[in-house]
Amino acid sequence: MPKHRIFTTSVASVYPHYVNKAVRKGRTQAEVDEIIRWLTGFRQEALEAQLAEKTDFETFFAVAPALNSARNEIKGVICGVRIENIEEPLMREIRYLDKLIDELARGRPMEKILRQS
Repeated sequence: MPKHRIFTTSVASVYPHYVNKAVRKGRTQAEVDEIIRWLTGFRQEALEAQLAEKTDFETFFAVAPALNSARNEIKGVICGVRIENIEEPLMREIRYLDKLIDELARGRPMEKILRQS
């Protein structure tokens, strides 16, 4: 089965879209970074290195230091697909990130986005 094209897309090529979506809605790049760090366990310096190296999504999630166990609490529909029904593990990780950025852009409080309450 061929890989999804998104798997080989660099995180750095999508990252500006995440930031722009957030900023257009009055949120910040720092909040986008916090979400990515929460989801993946990357420290800020390591996240910036991954972006600079133009790491693809497959590698990005494969080398993530500590995928947050609370990510399984992320539910709902993204791109017309219910996240909890996505069988491909990497696609589910990517959609978790997409969903978190959507929640940020919709104005959800950070503590709710990061599943802290």
